[in-house]
Amino acid sequence: MNSIIKHKLALLPDQPGCYLMKDRQGTVIYVGKAKVLKNRVRSYFSGSHDAKTQRLVGEIEDFEYIITSSNLEALILELNLIKKYDPKYNIMLKDDKSYPFIKLTAERHPRLIITRKVKKDKAKYFGPYPNAHAANETKKLLDRLYPLRKCMNLPDRVCLYYHMGQCLAPCVNEVTDEQYKEMTNEITRFLNGGHQQVKEQLTAKMQEAAEKLEFERAKEFRDQIAHIEATMEKQKINTTDFTDRDVFGYAVDKGWMCVQVFFIRQGKLIERDVSLFPIYDEPEEEFLTYLGQFYDQPNHFKPKEILLPEKVDDSLAEQLIEVKMIKPQRGKKKELVHLAASNAQAALAEKFALIERDEERTIKAVEQLGRAMNIQTPLRIEAFDNSNIQGTDAVSAMIVFIDGKPAKKEYRKFKIKTVEGPDDYGSMREVIRRRYSRVLREGLPLPDLIIIDGGKGQIEAAKDILLNELNLDVPVAGLAKDDKHRTSQLLYGTPPSVVSLAHNSQEFYLLQRIQDEVHRFAITFHRQLRGKGTFQSILDNISGVGPKRKKQLLKHFGSVKKIKEATEEELRSIGIPEKTVKEILEELQGKAEEK
Repeated sequence: MNSIIKHKLALLPDQPGCYLMKDRQGTVIYVGKAKVLKNRVRSYFSGSHDAKTQRLVGEIEDFEYIITSSNLEALILELNLIKKYDPKYNIMLKDDKSYPFIKLTAERHPRLIITRKVKKDKAKYFGPYPNAHAANETKKLLDRLYPLRKCMNLPDRVCLYYHMGQCLAPCVNEVTDEQYKEMTNEITRFLNGGHQQVKEQLTAKMQEAAEKLEFERAKEFRDQIAHIEATMEKQKINTTDFTDRDVFGYAVDKGWMCVQVFFIRQGKLIERDVSLFPIYDEPEEEFLTYLGQFYDQPNHFKPKEILLPEKVDDSLAEQLIEVKMIKPQRGKKKELVHLAASNAQAALAEKFALIERDEERTIKAVEQLGRAMNIQTPLRIEAFDNSNIQGTDAVSAMIVFIDGKPAKKEYRKFKIKTVEGPDDYGSMREVIRRRYSRVLREGLPLPDLIIIDGGKGQIEAAKDILLNELNLDVPVAGLAKDDKHRTSQLLYGTPPSVVSLAHNSQEFYLLQRIQDEVHRFAITFHRQLRGKGTFQSILDNISGVGPKRKKQLLKHFGSVKKIKEATEEELRSIGIPEKTVKEILEELQGKAEEK
């Protein structure tokens, strides 16, 4: 703990608020809330913690706090700060699911469509359906029962849907407002849980048609009833009413939380959502943060009521989400909450081994690498590699690993501008200069370690630019390969020497992944550039031969040589105009004579 933190801890107030933890570069890495700031923030720097929390505390170099007037205000502020800073240690719901709805439009000739966006357009929306297949199947059923139009714009003649009995064909037939009103009312009743009533009505019509010996019509009603049973009655009814509700349960173990959400629509459990994440605060407080983020996602449907676990502050949650919150004490609802919690516990146990394995391969490998090199834990690693063919189309690529995982949004590509010929050292100097001049100019985060895919010469070239031109003291290491082009040694120090790493250790495997990834990225970029240049040919100089015609010629004849050997008749046979045929032959034969 540094002197700045010690001084600030002594000044913390005993009021509610939010705190922002920062790393050595001033980046916000964690945002939390507290009923009493003094107690909560001090707890990070005293007592024992699990390895995960120790890792967070080990990165904290400074913190700030904001006092609020209430716990609710602190919770809302925390959600806004997480959105603003995107701290790496906070819960972040990256999924951003938008579930499908069935929409009954408010047009003159209404339609039923599937949509993921809810608008204020006077239409009726039913759902959401977390299972998109269920939404599509329900719409197909309604299309069979209620023949609304299917087309975006009315055509001038009837379509196949009319002949199938699934459209009234308002394009050619007069359909009254009363007919539409009757159908839309029945669709609304059906989707609001009245499919049993519709089924009973169809059964009565089927029996009536059979008594009149109208067997074809009776068969149609029977098929419609079968479709309702197949689509709407597959799932077990979980509640006796048709209230849309979400049921939450969670489990906590070893500093991790798993939250399970059951989506109940029209009395049926139709889907669930599972989230697994590390926590650094009290479980009930972390759950409230999760709840706020869960319903803050765009187009996220809020049900009529939400069932919560016993220990959660339901009044605070209700103020935050603005939905009725229930903590059931007995009966079916209590069983549903318990079932969600049991599922969360099972999921947590099942995935824990995978989480431990992932940590061994990533953050723990990074920590071991820092110890082996005797540097600060290299949480941010930037790696570079050059690629060229005898000095042509020279490029370089940079990849970034954060906490032992690739951060692909941070990858960068460089075209070499100032170096001619195959000069790896000159290329490395140019790229390092361009990259870190920009980092300094724009205040971007500096890496904790720079890795060069190369030996001592490339390392010294990079260090020369960093130290002598940019005045940056960042550790620079090199990765050497063996005769089979596999990662062999890590070079580091002044002068660069081999760092002793076991070849079966996770830190060595991490270096292999970094070297393979930067090489892949550089080669892919180089091939892209080379591919753009190599697809040029003599055909590009012929007027009347554009990209499509060039592709057509090469596809038909296979090569420029074969096109040269083709006759006028063969060229005309694939649709080449007479004038262009002559220009092609003159150009190609002229080039052939020049040779």
